Amino acid sequence: MTTSLHTKAVLFHELGGPEVLRVEDVPIGPPGPGEVLFRVDAIGLNRADALFRAGTYYYPPTLPGSRLGYEAAGVVEAVGEGVTGFVPGDPVMAAADFDFGVHGVYAERVVLPQESVVHRPVGADAVTSAAAWLTYTTAYGGLVETAGMAPGDHVVITGASSGVGTAAIQTALRHGAIPIATTRGPRKRQRLLELGAAHVIATDSDDLVAEVRRITGGKGTEIVFDAIGGPGFAALGDALAPHGTAVLYGWLDPRPAQLGLNWPQTVHMYNNGTLLERSDLRRRAAAYIGSGLTDGTLAPVIAETFDGLDRVADAHRLMESNAHTGKILVTL
Repeated sequence: MTTSLHTKAVLFHELGGPEVLRVEDVPIGPPGPGEVLFRVDAIGLNRADALFRAGTYYYPPTLPGSRLGYEAAGVVEAVGEGVTGFVPGDPVMAAADFDFGVHGVYAERVVLPQESVVHRPVGADAVTSAAAWLTYTTAYGGLVETAGMAPGDHVVITGASSGVGTAAIQTALRHGAIPIATTRGPRKRQRLLELGAAHVIATDSDDLVAEVRRITGGKGTEIVFDAIGGPGFAALGDALAPHGTAVLYGWLDPRPAQLGLNWPQTVHMYNNGTLLERSDLRRRAAAYIGSGLTDGTLAPVIAETFDGLDRVADAHRLMESNAHTGKILVTL
């Protein structure tokens, strides 16, 4: 393959809403030592993308000309010196453990360190793969590796209609746990039940603590898996059983998180990037996802697919509307 000197990519030069995203030609060279170049066939959107674009992520973009995007699937076109795990033609996906202001995968082609690339599960197409890695590694890392989820555990999953939320429901079911989904209003209740939630709590109208106590026969939930944080985190702590575990992996509410007064409890501030930095955990996560996709216990929920990089801003608008359930993707 002769590598093009340029590729189309999505950049932004100022902080703001979806309107700041631009499709531009950017230079791209051959992969250097330890690097992999792959053609992107599908991109998975994550809430982190919108936070980064708006300047509210846990690290800032470098402006002007920041890249964007953690999650993509495609096919290897070239490898650099010293790369032994990949060859041209390999179906792969990005293993999101990089600064996406530099290596963002919203592009036709990307060059990533080999440590940031994993083989796609056998038989998984690009859309499924682009929807799987970050959502399922977050659910697996937070619930299995961090919280030690066990059969019979009740698991409260906030933001349950998101990509990670729906992945967490499936992960809980795969381990014999009992997923309790939360959503703001009743509109998504039936869909979440169809996706496997044993119970759904509408937090705008239901008393979360009272409902969790009712569902669990008064003892409380063993695990909380929270994407929101903020003052509402205290109620989740109050819903825990004695010695329960809360895993906070997101901060959709940017206000300081408050702890409940229901002690003893264990609280983890979970960072998925830390999990993916470790080769042993990355290998376990890849094996877990691959086996789950193969046996059908894991199946990404696709909310909507947009065609072409020029639809990225529309995809971001849908993500920020919170009207969707599951994963939003862009295909190329």
